[in-house]
Amino acid sequence: QVQLVESGGGLVQTGGSLRLSCAASGLTFGTYSMGWFRRAPGKERESVAAISWSGRSTSYKAPVKGRFTISRDNANNTVYLEMNSLKPEDTAVYYCAASSRVFAGLGPRDAYNYWGQGTQVTVSS
Repeated sequence: QVQLVESGGGLVQTGGSLRLSCAASGLTFGTYSMGWFRRAPGKERESVAAISWSGRSTSYKAPVKGRFTISRDNANNTVYLEMNSLKPEDTAVYYCAASSRVFAGLGPRDAYNYWGQGTQVTVSS
């Protein structure tokens, strides 16, 4: 079975940093595009970052561009989201997702086949 397991969430002050990890199993990881989504209080789930199967292409939603970095380690079936200069607006449950499709940019939500359980990120002050 396919599993995506996020870790690394927590409570951080404004301006702080966190690194989220997503460990994947049960799929041929190197053939899947990967993405990070988030759901903030009172808002719908939105895509924040995506990375191609090879890692050669990355995309970011404008509010996080320059602050967040998505990367992947195909040898270890892991995708990361490095978050710097965190703001209260970044508070959300963050989800890892995998897509068997190829697309430019962030890609549509329904293109993602598998989802993790989510990890809470809370930015205070």
